[in-house]
Amino acid sequence: MTALVPRQSAEVSTHRHDPRDDWPDEARKLRVQLVELYGDRDPLPTVAGAWCARQRSRHTRTAYARNFLRWEAYARSGGIHPLDAKLPLADAYANHLALRPGRKQGSLLSPSAVAQALAAAGSFYTYAVRVEAIPADPFASVDRPRIDADYSPTEGMLPAETEKLIATARDWAPRSYALVALLYLLGPRIDEVLALNADQLGYDRGHHTLPLRLKGGKRKRVPLPPLAYDALITYLGDRREGPLFQTETGARWTQPQVWTHLRVLAKHAGIPQAATMKPHMLRHAFITDSLDAKVPLQDVQDAAGHSDSRTTQRYNRRRRQLDNHPAYTLAAGLAERLQPEGDQRG
Repeated sequence: MTALVPRQSAEVSTHRHDPRDDWPDEARKLRVQLVELYGDRDPLPTVAGAWCARQRSRHTRTAYARNFLRWEAYARSGGIHPLDAKLPLADAYANHLALRPGRKQGSLLSPSAVAQALAAAGSFYTYAVRVEAIPADPFASVDRPRIDADYSPTEGMLPAETEKLIATARDWAPRSYALVALLYLLGPRIDEVLALNADQLGYDRGHHTLPLRLKGGKRKRVPLPPLAYDALITYLGDRREGPLFQTETGARWTQPQVWTHLRVLAKHAGIPQAATMKPHMLRHAFITDSLDAKVPLQDVQDAAGHSDSRTTQRYNRRRRQLDNHPAYTLAAGLAERLQPEGDQRG
């Protein structure tokens, strides 16, 4: 703890550099939120901020901070300081998450969402033990939900539906078309695209490129096919500064804004699942359509940034679980047997 919290001493210059100023934005924001609750002298804000700052990607820092604040609020509601938490409270929190409503009214948090929340809390306490802020991790023995590797809440689209969405975006606005084209043709995660700046457009051995920062902090240069590049250039015009995708005020386009916009586009395109449309559906389409087009699994895996080919294959298996479900065969036979005699429908 002494290495994390600056010592209060009259001998220390007031102009001395505070290492916490070098934290990423997500870590500094988390610390500020906790200082408002616990004050600047409590060790929790600094320990939590330092833990958040150690995460490699902005996406992970954001998710961990959000999940930590969920746990902190639960502990505080029971009158327990998070650094004083013990296993019984951690077990109670796991039960609370399993019974907590999700985004859809009447539904519960998915097992993966519960697992992610518990993993974030466990990660924090592993770090807290390491820096000697607490003696033991209260989440070390908490049971985690079993995750079905082949299940995903992401709904897929038929190729024809994807084409309708892209055509609608093209007719809607240049920014809409550029975004949807990139999401489908490159298959990136939405945070990877929104983190880009306009001056990051590159050129390498005949390819127009963009540098994506993948999950886990890895960097990868990806090529822009002509359709995506033309859509992007049409949107950008001569602009080569600021966020790659920005609002009318010049601010970076945010994920909530993109989710809302995609649902508007999907509704106009007549997509059945327009109300639940999200950017990951286009990544899903990129993977399944690439595999359908006989692109080698290794190439699709590499493009998707999956460290394990089994992750890429799961997209295919989930699709086939629907396409090849025996319910269709049984229903066809039943419909034939239930057809009235003399009915000669073709």
